[in-house]
Amino acid sequence: MAGDEMDNEGEQTISIEEYLNEVEEEELEADLVLGGDEGKECTYSKGYMKRQAIFSCLTCTPEGNAGVCTACSLSCHDGHEIVELWTKRNFSCDCGNSKFGEFFCKLLPSKDVENVQNSYNHNFKGVYCTCNLPYPDPNVEEQVEMIQCCMCEDWFHEEHLGLESSDEIPRDEEGEPRYEDFICKACSAVCSFLTLYPQTIWAAAVKCNGAANTNKDKDVMEDNPSACGSGKLETGTRSHISPTKDNVPADANSGSSSGGKENIIGESSNANIGSDLCTKDANSHINCLLGDNQPADIIDSKPLFLSKNWRDLLCRCEKCLDMYRQKQISYLLDKEDSIAEYERTAKQKREEKLQQQEGAELTLLNKLGHVEKMEILNGIADMKDEFRTFLESFDPSNAITSADVHQIFENLAKKRKRTE
Repeated sequence: MAGDEMDNEGEQTISIEEYLNEVEEEELEADLVLGGDEGKECTYSKGYMKRQAIFSCLTCTPEGNAGVCTACSLSCHDGHEIVELWTKRNFSCDCGNSKFGEFFCKLLPSKDVENVQNSYNHNFKGVYCTCNLPYPDPNVEEQVEMIQCCMCEDWFHEEHLGLESSDEIPRDEEGEPRYEDFICKACSAVCSFLTLYPQTIWAAAVKCNGAANTNKDKDVMEDNPSACGSGKLETGTRSHISPTKDNVPADANSGSSSGGKENIIGESSNANIGSDLCTKDANSHINCLLGDNQPADIIDSKPLFLSKNWRDLLCRCEKCLDMYRQKQISYLLDKEDSIAEYERTAKQKREEKLQQQEGAELTLLNKLGHVEKMEILNGIADMKDEFRTFLESFDPSNAITSADVHQIFENLAKKRKRTE
């Protein structure tokens, strides 16, 4: 926004390029938040979706014990006090069920009394973090960045993560996060088994005897299990390690076995990354990385920052699968659960939508008669010429005002009258 440049009427101005870029960014951001959902149909018929955008209506459910889908937030709760919750996993739209009293969903009136598998936290009341404050916080002018835990899905202020310093959060030189997922201090207590995994799953420096390994010159931290003795990993100070790449022996990707061991991680394309995590010998005896020494849930835990594709490294032997089920964290093995996959799908839907729009416009043009088609094409050509003429005579150091735009269309109207 060109805030310092005003036209004669004192109107704030903006260039066409700046305006178009802002519109594009806002549309993309909306698509990423909504997962490409255009909000036309209630998602209740799809059941407990693996991940979708959810909203809480404090007007209808001030207790914060219900969530509605995008379509219902627009059609059924327009004008209500709505809290945007971004995404929630395994959630089914509550709109119009028993929690809403006599209010019925306008899109799908017939719904179960309650979605028993839905999970709710204090976010549904419009508050977040351990400080239990709203976002945006009405008591501060500048809002502080918040980070979402990939397990409990609550949002946390950086100063409330339980770190000694915000420098412990893995960022690059420009301050952008270098981690794919974050696990809060409370949730990391049930993930103590992750401390037995190689360094490749961590998006932070690893401390060994107090020394931080901050390998800035490589895109991967060397996997050296013996370096720390116990193999227990701790997040260190500021790290600029980028998301890890496959760090396996040369024969690991070839499918050949080493020392009579065979990889049984799973069917993931990145399964061979964990060839030393869970193996079986010639007698088909499973040698899991965690073995019988799976650490118990701990109380004195630390927040965790995990690297790109870390979920692909998780062991998938029967013993580990049973552990995930008992801890109720099997969703960590589901690719569609991750925010990265959610946003990738949203971008794909956006590209498909834009292609469909272009195709529809072309189809409409082809259906027109020759005269109508020529009129539209000539009108487009006239507009391009008028804008080109304007830009050629315009001082680029100045901002384009609304008066300039009005003048362009007045010139186009005058030109059309002369040709009629």
